[in-house]
Amino acid sequence: MHLADIAPSIFSSLGLIDPHGRTAFTPSPTGRECLLLVDGLGAEAINEYAKFVPTLSKLLHYAPVETAFPSTTATSLATLMTGELPGTHGMLGYTVRVPRSGGRILNALKWDERVDPHTWQPVPTFFERGAAAGIEVSNVSAKRYEDSGFTRAALRGGTHRSANTITEMVEQTKVALRKSPSFAYLYVNELDVAGHSDGVGSEKWLAALNGVDLLVATLMSKLPQGVRLWVTADHGMVNVTESIILGEGNPLLDGVAVIAGEPRARHIYLEEKHLADAAQIATRMGEFLGARAVLLNKSEAISQGLFGEHPSEAAQERMGEIIIIARGGLVLIEKAKQDQELAMVGHHGALTDTERFVPLLSYEID
Repeated sequence: MHLADIAPSIFSSLGLIDPHGRTAFTPSPTGRECLLLVDGLGAEAINEYAKFVPTLSKLLHYAPVETAFPSTTATSLATLMTGELPGTHGMLGYTVRVPRSGGRILNALKWDERVDPHTWQPVPTFFERGAAAGIEVSNVSAKRYEDSGFTRAALRGGTHRSANTITEMVEQTKVALRKSPSFAYLYVNELDVAGHSDGVGSEKWLAALNGVDLLVATLMSKLPQGVRLWVTADHGMVNVTESIILGEGNPLLDGVAVIAGEPRARHIYLEEKHLADAAQIATRMGEFLGARAVLLNKSEAISQGLFGEHPSEAAQERMGEIIIIARGGLVLIEKAKQDQELAMVGHHGALTDTERFVPLLSYEID
């Protein structure tokens, strides 16, 4: 199963017809479905750190779910809630260049109010589609996300129910699921934060992982009978083993105008005078990086379906002329942001199994 199939299948279980016919799950037991998205929880982590997640380990485990490229929050959440791949919804990474803007970069999670969220991401979300079909839909997450540009782009259409603690999250979820049919989406990011700052397997990360398990156990004990609980994630995470600063003693900035993406998945935008030289520039970069990374020029990324088949014209305009995908534990650091990026221990965005496969777990409250 792919991350893009989860929301369509859950909403199909509530009676909403999916245009692509995705009906992977059985009908909803009582018409009340709850999906918890744990930012940064890779499928491998549940097996490797099973003793820290006794509750998660007992849930029904589906086969690991594949995320889209890049394996990063902005792209994955848009994929989850539109049911489409990045080439269709257009959210191609943590940061991308805004076409015809003079080189301005859009940070998808912080946004830029000069960019209209509905235009940037035009695909109706399953929040919108569910609400139009008479399903009570709710987004249970921190207050700061309520009216963000990213929410308006990728998660629009649901009733936002602010929750900043486990207690608030459980109470707001109970409110969200009072009616039938209803769908509640819950989002927590403490695990991702701990992974970035201290690394996967660190004490801080393990404490956050155990906190996720506690949240799930609390939901199982507090939610009404008959609610079906789902748990998934947006990406996994790897710890850095090698850092390269772009352009510092290497040809990785030759002909480059703008850098975007993130350290594991870079969009490289060339100076206009070098656009015709993209293949040659990519070759030189590839010779330097060798087996440490995969390099694709834009035409290769499109033909290989990196962002999905038949990407929209808007998506193609947002792609870098060269895309660099790190392998192993490599990170590619932007010199202007090196203090911030080098401080991170855990990273994600690339195509390793650790980063791109996430869990799908379920439990029917009894």
